[in-house]
Amino acid sequence: MKQKLTVNDMLDRFLPLVGLTLLVIVITIMNQQFLSPDNLMNLLRQVSINGLIAFGMTFVILTGGIDLSVGSILAFSSAMTALIITSGIDPVFAMLLGCVVGLLAGAVNGLLVTVGGMAPFIATLATMTIYRGATLVVTDGRPITGLGDSLLFQMFGKGYFFGIPVPAVTMIVIFIILYIVLNKTIFGRRTYAIGGNETAAALSGIKVSRTKIMIYALSGLMSAIAGIILASRLDSAQPTAGETYELDAIAAVVLGGTSLMGGKGRIIGTLIGVLIIGVLNNGLNLIGVSSFYQQIIKGLVIVVAVLIDRKK
Repeated sequence: MKQKLTVNDMLDRFLPLVGLTLLVIVITIMNQQFLSPDNLMNLLRQVSINGLIAFGMTFVILTGGIDLSVGSILAFSSAMTALIITSGIDPVFAMLLGCVVGLLAGAVNGLLVTVGGMAPFIATLATMTIYRGATLVVTDGRPITGLGDSLLFQMFGKGYFFGIPVPAVTMIVIFIILYIVLNKTIFGRRTYAIGGNETAAALSGIKVSRTKIMIYALSGLMSAIAGIILASRLDSAQPTAGETYELDAIAAVVLGGTSLMGGKGRIIGTLIGVLIIGVLNNGLNLIGVSSFYQQIIKGLVIVVAVLIDRKK
């Protein structure tokens, strides 16, 4: 028998979509250029990086954790990819190695949280600093340029697939894969179980530590892919890339209805949250709002989202 949806369930499912719709309407009224095809394609390209990071963050937050190191992993992975490319190695192989770097960096986070027994906030705050420092060391604090003219590498960040930016296509494909993983696989059910009640999950036979390590590794991998897209788009790896990206990712997850306490949320909600953040950024730029005020507005949006989460 199908379970009846509660009021909170209805809010989780429809409030983010209603918020996105209202935001689009308001911005369109204020600047009709917002709905132009060129701007919409630009918007899709812009949100792809935050989308990839936020998808990985969704899994982490569903377990009751947090990952503050995603921006630093993005920078470190993109820098390593760029270094490998400039050393003369095939760009495709370099991109794969960059993904491995991100995955391993995320796995280290998982090990610190599980084997080390550290709180996720403290563990990833520490690795955020470590990975950022490592990026500055390997780049000597300077951008890495001259990444070559490999068609695949250039397409990854700047290309189009049937008129749609390749980064957006990448985001959509990964979203579909992770949606299936989270909703149709044992791994997804274990993710929810750990966030709902970690002790009960362990007693039921779930290998909590192993699952958490895999989840943090997934978050690192998503950050690495985002970093490679950014490096391709800019045709360089910036040592300061990814700063504050963790805030946008967490905001997107919370705006999408995922509880910071864990065990409750949907990755499709995260996608809507990513679009809300993207539409807000894009719309405020079109309207001509100062970047200083944009920071205040984004902060207020996050505060409202968290307050709504606490009231559920």
